[in-house]
Amino acid sequence: MPFGKTDSPRLLRALLPALSLALVLLAIAWLNQRAISYFGFTLMLNLAIPIALATVAQMFIITGNDLDLSIGAFVGFVGCVTATWLRDTPILGILTLLGCVGVYAALGALIHWRNLPSIVVTLGMNFVWQGLAVLLLPKPGGRAPDWLLASMSVKPPLVPFPVLAALIIAAVTYFGLMRTSYGAILRGSGGNATAIGRAGWSLLKAKIVLYACAGLFGVLSGLSLIGITTSGDANIGNGYTLLSIAGVILGGGEFVGGRVSPIGAVIGALTLALAASPLLTFMHLPPDWQVAANGAILIVVLAARALISRREVEQ
Repeated sequence: MPFGKTDSPRLLRALLPALSLALVLLAIAWLNQRAISYFGFTLMLNLAIPIALATVAQMFIITGNDLDLSIGAFVGFVGCVTATWLRDTPILGILTLLGCVGVYAALGALIHWRNLPSIVVTLGMNFVWQGLAVLLLPKPGGRAPDWLLASMSVKPPLVPFPVLAALIIAAVTYFGLMRTSYGAILRGSGGNATAIGRAGWSLLKAKIVLYACAGLFGVLSGLSLIGITTSGDANIGNGYTLLSIAGVILGGGEFVGGRVSPIGAVIGALTLALAASPLLTFMHLPPDWQVAANGAILIVVLAARALISRREVEQ
């Protein structure tokens, strides 16, 4: 079969996340040309940084054929720790955040050892993180550390900080997961665990590493979120669970087989962030439509992916 015919559907499927982002940007540019500027991108994509980090955290879990229903509450708890202990008693705050990463790694080990469904375990942890956040910060308050505020308000030349941060996140995760030998093992643990085990690699270690990476990026998401919002709230990350799952799927990931795309996940997060608020604002639609807009984008992209996959099979 000719090379062009076999590769064109696959290439189009890989480009779907970028095409969806381009369409959203074109719609914003058509509605408000001034938004397509250094200052405009800084405002529109500021909150996309923690969403992208939470999406990458979810991507690591999905890589191992699992699903994390607690990442939103976890980001909220990290935010409460950041706005209180990390500012007032930095050592206690740092130890707590490191302990959070350790808890995630322990969850991966528990799920593998006892063969527990990740949905049930992470759903239980959702209530744990939420309860700890409320105990630590019963009402909105606290303040981000000064160094964190300074870090999140950096204004690099030429390229807006949110765009630069998204490029760095995508590059780091792509290299670590797609271009290293152990990254192939991590993906293989979700794609073909039997083969990875027979090759002598530890599936337990792979699960622990995947969950530890998810915990690390969840901590970074909470830190960046508080650096942007400047104060803490136990409920600040509640919407991040669904956004992170949608971002991974929109970016080309699948729930089974360990098939994920780090670059696509970041692009999916940016697309959802732009569609959630700026696009609806320029269209003069109420904020209540944000969830519906994200769902509509996800459905359209998944429908297009299904059509492309069917065409690929037919060819």
